[in-house]
Amino acid sequence: MATTPLSSATNGEPAATARVTRPDPVSRTSGNPTRTPRTRTGATWVGLCVAALVLVALIVFMLQNTQLVIVSFLGWQGSVPLALALLIAGIGVGIVALVVGTLRIHQLRRRLAHRQ
Repeated sequence: MATTPLSSATNGEPAATARVTRPDPVSRTSGNPTRTPRTRTGATWVGLCVAALVLVALIVFMLQNTQLVIVSFLGWQGSVPLALALLIAGIGVGIVALVVGTLRIHQLRRRLAHRQ
């Protein structure tokens, strides 16, 4: 570390001389650069970016598929835009997957609690 004297006043004593230390210059190597650690915030950011892209693709899909289709379900019948029918079906599948996954997680946690 290199030191440089200061001629200004330090701590109210005009005659005192202080020394300031400067850090050594950083040496950079081109061999193996260190990687930045991955964080939850970074993963969340990537997830949000992917979700935004999927949402844009979904909106484009819905705008291009506006023709009416007849949908029948449990005795009900009606006509809705094709994109809306597919969106509702996809959300239904997602809800079923969430319920099954939640039940499985609960089952595994209960099994783990009984072992302890």
